[in-house]
Amino acid sequence: MLKRLAGMVLRRRRAVLVAALVLALIGGAAAATLFEKTKGGGFDDPGAESGRAATALRDVFGQGRPNLVLLVTAPGGVDARDAAGAALGRRLAAEPGVANVTSYWNSGHAPQLRGAKGDKALVLATISGDDTAVDKRVARLAERYAGARDGLEVKVGGYAMLQHEMNRQSQKDAATGEMIVFPVTLVALVFVFGSVVAALLPLAVAFVTMLLGMGLMWVLASVTDLSVLAVNAVTLLGLGLAIDYSLLIVNRYREELGRGRAPGEAIRTTMTSAGRTVVFSAVTVAVALGGLALFPLLAVRSLAYAGVTTALLAAAVSLTVLPALLAVFGARVGAGRGPVRADGEGFWHRLVSFVMRRPVPIATVVTAVLLLLGTPFLGIKLGFPDERVMPASSSARQVATAVRSEFGSAEQDALQVVVARPAGDRTALASYAARLSRLPNVVRVDTVTGGYARGAQVSPGRPGFAAGGSVYLSVVPGSGDAGRLVRDVRAVPAPFGVMVGGTAAVNVDATAALRERLPYAVGAVALVMVVLLFLLTGSLVLPLLALVLSALSLTATFGALVWIFQDGHLNGLLGGFTVTGDIAATIPVMLFALAFGLAMDYQVFLLSRIREEYERGGSATAAVAVGLERIGRIVTAAAVLISLVFLAFTASGITYMKAFGVGLPLAVLMDATLVRGALLPAAMRLGGRATWWAPGSLRRLHARFGLREEAEEPVPRIPVSAE
Repeated sequence: MLKRLAGMVLRRRRAVLVAALVLALIGGAAAATLFEKTKGGGFDDPGAESGRAATALRDVFGQGRPNLVLLVTAPGGVDARDAAGAALGRRLAAEPGVANVTSYWNSGHAPQLRGAKGDKALVLATISGDDTAVDKRVARLAERYAGARDGLEVKVGGYAMLQHEMNRQSQKDAATGEMIVFPVTLVALVFVFGSVVAALLPLAVAFVTMLLGMGLMWVLASVTDLSVLAVNAVTLLGLGLAIDYSLLIVNRYREELGRGRAPGEAIRTTMTSAGRTVVFSAVTVAVALGGLALFPLLAVRSLAYAGVTTALLAAAVSLTVLPALLAVFGARVGAGRGPVRADGEGFWHRLVSFVMRRPVPIATVVTAVLLLLGTPFLGIKLGFPDERVMPASSSARQVATAVRSEFGSAEQDALQVVVARPAGDRTALASYAARLSRLPNVVRVDTVTGGYARGAQVSPGRPGFAAGGSVYLSVVPGSGDAGRLVRDVRAVPAPFGVMVGGTAAVNVDATAALRERLPYAVGAVALVMVVLLFLLTGSLVLPLLALVLSALSLTATFGALVWIFQDGHLNGLLGGFTVTGDIAATIPVMLFALAFGLAMDYQVFLLSRIREEYERGGSATAAVAVGLERIGRIVTAAAVLISLVFLAFTASGITYMKAFGVGLPLAVLMDATLVRGALLPAAMRLGGRATWWAPGSLRRLHARFGLREEAEEPVPRIPVSAE
């Protein structure tokens, strides 16, 4: 199939390039409005108890969680500005799409809405509508209300503002990342190839891949919900994978030119060898990231959509646009630094020979080092992202910080306990509300029967807590552990069925969903990986070895993740971030999928070339040495280049994006150096021919369905001292 594809591209090279250019321009035009279609947040599980509670609040009571907070500062004291404060609340309540406005001035000077120093007060509200409508409305409200108003200084915060600022920050980060990455990558590619022409080809492929990816994300966002994280993933993952695949193809093409082949024949040979590796690699990355689709959280699921699409798209562009460009430029691509050749004197050959002479001590030392670097991961504490992931200039963060430090309760973070089918006994409801108010870290419980504090009723009931035969309770927390409060509320026996919702409940349920689905996702991905690598190698041992080595390469990555972002080391070096003492639960899951996919990506690069040498009749040991000598330098270059791409994440203003910027390059470099340079050759030396073992039935299966390289004339053998 790849040979036929190569023939078609050679015959219609100009048509392929024109079509790619037109599609890329269409994708670029769609990208201009892509951020308007994506959604912030996406860290909740709609099917969990908190999700069902939110649905009931919306459908039965016509409201959602409080998601808008105005922090009002009055220099002379908030009690001296009653008229202005009341007018502000009335004006906000009159805005379209805004409901449930509660302020210090319209609630009888409720003390919980007044700051400790008396110069600040809160106005709480709910912006209704879906995520897109909320995002647009909060942007307009911020323009209309932020700043000086009638002697009051107003800052806009709340969950809606946080998501809006995250969207804008992500858009800014994507643009900044592209500005940094492209020139740096070009310089690195010129160094790798020694030729500007050859260096520009991977960037051209990356550019087309990114624009096409943006276009596909635009289509996807038009038919389903899509997190803003998908845009960052398409931008940087598309750039990284396209460069990886282009490096492999261009290097193999130059190698074939160096053997004396004509450009057309060199392209055909490259497509049936390196091209096959690219296909396998793309499928491998797609499978690893596709496992994220098993999670119910939109942000995690969107990364699966973006990752699968981008991996397959990068391969498709590399196998069509790149060969067309090679056909246009011909032998000029071969000018510059020569291709990688196995002459027995290269760095990788010497390294592999050294390792194979001492496989046991080297494997032991490297494994111990990786496990030692991973020990901080044993102390990981999972949390969930809040406003502290944003830079200090964020309005939502400034408001949340002031509320946390100057107000005695967290009104905007109240839990909603929805009673779907009450028994009709208000006495039982009042008793239940009183019991909830006695819980540690509960400031007040409000419902239709009254407001309760410390087990006693302190205020009359409000009719807004009842609708359609159902009621709900608002549990206002103090400043303690919100997750523990959710568990405490759910543990209190209720005389009727209840559903606990609210921001803290969403976080607890989302973390539980991640933990519950993780074993299934990992198991499914591992199973498919074993099948794919068996089809590639014909061995049952090598796929299992690849999984073990890839998992081992991630230990240091996750150890560093905890050491840096949970414990707070290297803060200044990474541009500063707020240390919260925990790691957002979504980060290890998403980082594992990305890093594991990339580790298996390089695994495919290496094993494919080793298999090629092994099939030429050499010994198992010689195949490792020759294969790594031929592919080692280009894999290292690919690892460095994709690390440069991912390092652009560290320039982000969002903390969890910085975590990707540190974790992914570290995982890639560990995998491409310590694991592939030491553990893989050591393990294959110890295993010898046994590493290629498979039962007879599976060997026959591979002979029929396995994928192989096209036959090539033999090349000179390299003596290997470890043989």
